[in-house]
Amino acid sequence: MALVNIQVPDIGDFDEVGVIELLVKVGDTVKAEQSLITVESDKASMEIPSSHAGVVKELKVQLGDKVKQGSVIAVLEATGEAAASDEKPAPAPAAQAPAAIETQAPAAPAAPAAPAAGGGAVEVRVPDIGDFKDVAVIELLVQPGDAVKVEQSLFTVESDKASMEIPSPAAGVLKELKVKIGDKINVGDLVAVLEGAAAAPAAAPAQGSTPAAASAPAAAAPVAAQASAPAPAAATATAPVPAHQPSTPTPGLPHASPSVRKFARELGVPLAEVKGTGIKGRITQEDVAAFTRQVMSGALQTQAQGSKAPAAGGSGVGLDLLPWPKVDFAKFGPVERKELSRIKKISGANLSRNWVMIPHVTNNDEADITELEAFRVSTNKENEKSGVKVTMLAFVIKAVVAALKKFPEFNASLDGDALVYKQYFHIGFAADTPNGLVVPVLKDADKKGILQISAEMAELAKKARDGKLGAADMQGGSMSISSLGGIGGTHFTPIINAPEVAILGLSKSQMKPVWDGQQFVPRLTLPLSLSYDHRVIDGASAARFNAYLGQVLADYRRILL
Repeated sequence: MALVNIQVPDIGDFDEVGVIELLVKVGDTVKAEQSLITVESDKASMEIPSSHAGVVKELKVQLGDKVKQGSVIAVLEATGEAAASDEKPAPAPAAQAPAAIETQAPAAPAAPAAPAAGGGAVEVRVPDIGDFKDVAVIELLVQPGDAVKVEQSLFTVESDKASMEIPSPAAGVLKELKVKIGDKINVGDLVAVLEGAAAAPAAAPAQGSTPAAASAPAAAAPVAAQASAPAPAAATATAPVPAHQPSTPTPGLPHASPSVRKFARELGVPLAEVKGTGIKGRITQEDVAAFTRQVMSGALQTQAQGSKAPAAGGSGVGLDLLPWPKVDFAKFGPVERKELSRIKKISGANLSRNWVMIPHVTNNDEADITELEAFRVSTNKENEKSGVKVTMLAFVIKAVVAALKKFPEFNASLDGDALVYKQYFHIGFAADTPNGLVVPVLKDADKKGILQISAEMAELAKKARDGKLGAADMQGGSMSISSLGGIGGTHFTPIINAPEVAILGLSKSQMKPVWDGQQFVPRLTLPLSLSYDHRVIDGASAARFNAYLGQVLADYRRILL
């Protein structure tokens, strides 16, 4: 019997992709073209097949390893004709691997994007996806009217050996989406039309490139941002059968797109325990979010936590929560059932995680805003013609920036055992919409004046109400503010928006009699509720932050110091 080295074939211009699944183990008998491992880049996951039949004598890779073309991933004891033809270990020819992207020219070469007739419009076509033909669309990641960026994924396609996300070659507003779930596409097919688009610089396709290779890796996003950002809707339409069958699951991670796998990793969700509701058992982002809600509510325990009933007194492992009560409410009277909005489903899972995992403490204080409110009113009168209405929240944002500069630990995030101090000042503010709460982020608030902050807040709030906020609009926050001032209340405990370490809550301002040393005088006071992560910030620092914030709001000249 001859020993054969199985190497990674030509997988395009990827460099060091990560191993995320081991599909065989030592001692297994494999056939030629049987998949051995699954690798994943930022845009695609693909299975690497064996070029020979035989018995696995040694696996050269482990989960998390990085591999590239030519890396030895396994040693086989070849059988049959393969053993007779191989005198010594030989590399697996890339041409024999169906998952490898060969260098054949596509039948219908086309540029990624070409200007359409009608100024400003750009036609988006399928880039070079190698020798794949008729790959199926299994997931739509955007919809008409969405603003997309260069390299932002538009939809996911799947062949027998790989799933990949097709990116946009240009930035603009999606005017028309030419594909739907289940459609088959090929190189050069028109898939979308962008309006007001700015195309990315054209580049000659690299030899052996895959669809993921045709685009640069997308920028990574934090979990709170991703998770609080709207996730792509789960596809439910009928589509061709993908490679994985729910009745015959493969070892390791189950069937999910790269973006879903990344989402699950950021939430710490074991995909092996998530039941997919997508096409043929495919796991969607909604499935991951639903699994998180079940775990947080105690209705579901992961395999790591075990399925034993909680012991008396609790062990401290897995929170030892009782299952969520199942009640037939209809037996008590008439009921109406309404599904939670998509935003509430996603934000609910994140709020549950943040509340359970972050040790919250809330410091309550008050700020005298009598003079500041008078200045705000006069400013609005002077700027009536500009159409920009200045709110108290705009002044608070600017004051928070001043406080973050004085207390930099509030402008930080935990990264393992390290604290990352941010040198930028992006302030998130909670916006109430018909579908739920979202948190758009005002970028570089330290470089903007009150009028510009007010104008940008109004624009972001309108996008939130219209459901037009993109993921980039809700990422990168230094600290968030949740204002209930227009509704009521005295104080409350806002939940920290991870990975931030603090959040400021504002309640309704009210007139109070305040002793000035000689008499009680009416002063307009604003309640401040500062929730902070006690792992990073101690009580004294929080009290100083809130007190300083109150001083700035009481005398806005301090912001110049």
